[in-house]
Amino acid sequence: MKKLTATLVTAAMCAGMLAGCGNETEGADAAAAGNGTAPAGTESAADAQAEAPADNVHLDTLNVYFVPSRDPEEIVTATEPLSELMKSELAGLGYDVDEVVISVGTTYEAVGEALTAGTADVGFIPGGTYVLYDDGCDVILTATRDGLSKDSGNAADWNDGQPTVASENQAVSYRALFIAGPSEKGQELAAKVNGGEELTWEDLDGANWSVMSSSSPAGYIYPSLWLQDRYGKGITELSSAVQSDSYASAFARLASGQVDVLITYADARRDYEETWTTEYGRSASIWEETNVIGVTDPIYNDTVCVSKTSANMDENLKAAIQTALINIGNTEEGKAVIAIYSHNGYEPAQSSDYDKEREAQKLIQELSAAN
Repeated sequence: MKKLTATLVTAAMCAGMLAGCGNETEGADAAAAGNGTAPAGTESAADAQAEAPADNVHLDTLNVYFVPSRDPEEIVTATEPLSELMKSELAGLGYDVDEVVISVGTTYEAVGEALTAGTADVGFIPGGTYVLYDDGCDVILTATRDGLSKDSGNAADWNDGQPTVASENQAVSYRALFIAGPSEKGQELAAKVNGGEELTWEDLDGANWSVMSSSSPAGYIYPSLWLQDRYGKGITELSSAVQSDSYASAFARLASGQVDVLITYADARRDYEETWTTEYGRSASIWEETNVIGVTDPIYNDTVCVSKTSANMDENLKAAIQTALINIGNTEEGKAVIAIYSHNGYEPAQSSDYDKEREAQKLIQELSAAN
């Protein structure tokens, strides 16, 4: 049923788009903001280690999947060292693994399907994807990330022309941003927001939008809730919206004026600051040429999930993977690997941490069914 529901949600969104569905990207949705503290764990690393088998279990392959929150080739390159790191950690926790295979799904949904089918043992997925596929996978970890210097719910507070930078505080949540670009329409919307005016539905509906897959928290779900709360309408009711296959392509479209507004994680501009003036050919900085015109409620961070149907998976392996990734996240080498998703480390998670995501998904399904 969850698989059918996820497919229907995606299909409903695509029906309202000018372009067909393609790959999706977030970090994850990725660079996150928020001032929360790490969630209470359900099992400590020491407990997990204590429960590891006395004699090492042999596994031919452990399949680890990532969602395409960045360019897939970039993700594969950045996460390549994770294979040896996981093999080393798991060996000390009772598992000799011949090969840890790193893959990037074509879409967020594809990773959820792989976990459900058992072809993926481990998946690094957003909370929104997890709750759509929780019949087929268990959440074991949530990511911690560096907080940001800006975290206001007021859009104009983000538009001081200065870069958003990392803070020393760790966060377990982040926000989604509506970012208007340098096009005439984008600048028109930004001027209203910075002038203290409320945007109307007609203002927003007159813009060309870039959105992400329907299971992306920052690229679709929470922005949909924001629109619903303020205007009683959803993303599928926008007159002109195209689904981008990655945030990189979304920012490229914003820079070229193909779209006026994109929706993304806070603050994705940090990841495209250099590209904005090099690859995308803009003369002024991304901080000068873009403005935030909407800010969502906080979103709980990405998950690490394990398959319920994988032939490899049992409670001991689940605990070992949990401990291995926590340990990896506590090393400098490990932090360099998981930085591709702006993850700084991991803490044990439980299903109830994502109850708000379930509420969000329910509304998205209702909105999609109505359209």
